[in-house]
Amino acid sequence: PGRPVARPALTPVSPGFRMQTVTAAVEELLVAAQRQDRLTVGVRVSQADECVSQTPFLDWVDPDSVVLCLLAIDEEEEDDIALQIHFTLIQSFCCDNDIDIMRVSGMQRLAQLLGEPTEVQGTTEARDLHCLLVTNPHTDAWKSHGLVEVASYCEESRGNNQWVPYISLQER
Repeated sequence: PGRPVARPALTPVSPGFRMQTVTAAVEELLVAAQRQDRLTVGVRVSQADECVSQTPFLDWVDPDSVVLCLLAIDEEEEDDIALQIHFTLIQSFCCDNDIDIMRVSGMQRLAQLLGEPTEVQGTTEARDLHCLLVTNPHTDAWKSHGLVEVASYCEESRGNNQWVPYISLQER
């Protein structure tokens, strides 16, 4: 009657497995957000516009509807000073407005996920994939498994003093 019940030991989730889970969740989220018209692709503006306002995208983005910001860059672009300054402004905007933010590498995989053409024809201009905003209007309680997983990972990362977590999208 008073015998102890054997409980299975909980094994911690390995960091590698956690990253695979989060990466898959980001990919799922991006595809779902684009399909449901909840994805803003490219908020980079011209230098002339930047002179007018420190964060010109504030004029057309409702911060209360943004649930995630992804800043995408590959290693060969890390020295682009203008892009880094732009990322700093966006990160500040996101922090000021309690928006989850992540850095992502793997621009080719990102383009593949979003259905970008591999060859840009003469009249077709490629979208700027360096900044992606996932939105969720106040009138809607859209929840996706990917969004919940990514938000959880961002929260965990902040708890570990990693304010802008990083993931790498792998080509397939």
